Amino acid sequence: MSAVSDVTPSPPAPSLPALDVLIGPGGAGHLAGTRLEVTPREEELAAFYASPPGLHVRANMVSSVDGGAWGPDHRSGTINDAADWRVFRVLRALADVVLVGAGTARAEGYTALDVPRGLEHLRAGRGPLELAVVTRSGHLPASLAGGARPPFVITDEHGAGIARASVPADRILVVGPDDDTHAGAPRTPQDLPSPTPGPDLRAGLAALTEQGLTRVLCEGGPHLLADLLAADLLDELCVTTTPVLVGPGPGRIVAGLPPLVPGAATGPTAGGEMPASADPVRPRLEHLLHAGGTLAARWALR
Repeated sequence: MSAVSDVTPSPPAPSLPALDVLIGPGGAGHLAGTRLEVTPREEELAAFYASPPGLHVRANMVSSVDGGAWGPDHRSGTINDAADWRVFRVLRALADVVLVGAGTARAEGYTALDVPRGLEHLRAGRGPLELAVVTRSGHLPASLAGGARPPFVITDEHGAGIARASVPADRILVVGPDDDTHAGAPRTPQDLPSPTPGPDLRAGLAALTEQGLTRVLCEGGPHLLADLLAADLLDELCVTTTPVLVGPGPGRIVAGLPPLVPGAATGPTAGGEMPASADPVRPRLEHLLHAGGTLAARWALR
């Protein structure tokens, strides 16, 4: 599960609220104080999430006020709400492909995706909404195995052998640390493996691009988001904070060990202090929307 942006909530769908603009796109002051009313085509809200041409990797996550990525049932749907769902629908409509980790797909019950009803026009003639699952082992959730609309599977050679039992071979994107690199060839920074465990995400995104899927929407989980951040592959992070307190237990929207400063200790010091980590990334706030205590922020990392 994750702080994945919320997978489809249980029916009936919530009544969608208007969104107040607290900070406009790019800090535009003249839009602050305006309101984005709900419309059937949602073109005004979609304009707030317009992305540049070419490969663009966006993550969409939900968090409680106290930083929890999920609720007591280990699903993000427990902490999302109608305001989050409104943004979620638009982000899916704008995406070419939704990228998730296999654990998140399993916990959240992912199935083949459809463009949110009534928002098909936001795709401007693009193809169907695809799903891509990142998996180290090659094992897929039962809900995605053997279906009529199989997902893309991003995995390594070992995982590909297992994934072939669940999806057609042409849906498996095999990547590895030496992908597209030949023995004896000059090594450039672009040739080097991504600094992440599991499949090479840089090569995986390149493979999706070759399929014409350049608008990538990552919905988690926290480990996949951490890997994208560590590899400097994320262009923007959309975080919805809902007015919910979940208490201790649930993880954060980013999971895993922090990248260590070169030469720093790898464990607690004699005094019990944790080792130094790399300097934090400082994203730029693009806009901030509000409804009923819920805040929807768009953060640019480039």
